[in-house]
Amino acid sequence: MLKILVALVMALMSMTIQAKSIVVLGDSISAGYGLEAGQGWVGLLQEKLAGHQIHNESISGDTSAGGLARIDRALEAHKPDLVLLELGANDGLRGLSPVVMKANLTEIIRRVRSTGAQVLILGMKIPPNYGKRYIDLFYNIYPQLADELKVPLVPFILEDVALNKDMMQADGLHPNVKGQPLIADKIAAYVLPLLK
Repeated sequence: MLKILVALVMALMSMTIQAKSIVVLGDSISAGYGLEAGQGWVGLLQEKLAGHQIHNESISGDTSAGGLARIDRALEAHKPDLVLLELGANDGLRGLSPVVMKANLTEIIRRVRSTGAQVLILGMKIPPNYGKRYIDLFYNIYPQLADELKVPLVPFILEDVALNKDMMQADGLHPNVKGQPLIADKIAAYVLPLLK
């Protein structure tokens, strides 16, 4: 009986030691816009990652510049092992410069890595009414960053959600509660290998 108890205590201690701190730095998609607390993909991901701690530093409407202004405080407060970077959509929706967006995301990644933490980029797309040239410039930033900085990328986190009206809110931009589990599952598939 004592051996079993000791083994159990050791296992629990091992789990505690291996627990990772994860920061989500994002906008309304990660902040859970239009949802009840805990219904968003971040809350669902936390359930999948029992034993690890997710700190959601997402703000609706935030841009890459806003994320850059906030990253140092988030790194200091949470000492993350992994940062999920979900920013850029609002840059695109506001028609801001893709060059500036790329520079901001690059600097965020640089600062995260300077602490020894890993980064996972969560790619986004913008609606087609912005014109093909701008959309291509915008979307290509994510694979460029992944390639140039050797950072893992989830190409488009709303891949199976954005074009399904049953999974989107009335604004057509934000996923509803039905879409959140698909997003959480997609991101979990990339996150779990990074936590090993």
